[in-house]
Amino acid sequence: MIEDIVKNLEKGKYLLENIDDAIYSDKSIAPYFSSIGEHLRHVLDMFTCVFKGIELNSINLTDRDRNYNVENYTNCGLEYFDKVINQLKKIDTSQLSKRIQVIDDLGSGCCAVNSTYEAVLMQAHSHAIHHFATVGYTMYALKICLPIDSFGVNATTPHK
Repeated sequence: MIEDIVKNLEKGKYLLENIDDAIYSDKSIAPYFSSIGEHLRHVLDMFTCVFKGIELNSINLTDRDRNYNVENYTNCGLEYFDKVINQLKKIDTSQLSKRIQVIDDLGSGCCAVNSTYEAVLMQAHSHAIHHFATVGYTMYALKICLPIDSFGVNATTPHK
């Protein structure tokens, strides 16, 4: 599981190595007017929420860093990818089935549910793929080719 998550995040890192800050921070594409950097920072923030909450047995998905520099500068984004990937690689896999509380705001205030570490990591991974797909759309709209064909594609998606 961890290996697959890391492999997917490495695709995001590779993307950053192949675009410049102007593309990374461009907010001109409808309908969301969100930059590639904002999407990637958001993805990494979700993983960071998981890491922050593990020792507390309570993961708060609203406790995000929202670092402006990570959203606008590829070098900061690359550093954040490295930090998250390194933390993933250090996970004690014997702790994956550990029961934890997950807190999120679903629209009318925060609520808490019981889950496991592995379930939240799986959710963060699926969430990353979803945002990578949005980044792919943004790249397409900017008329820039993605450096990886499988970027933002779920493993269960049929291929042509």
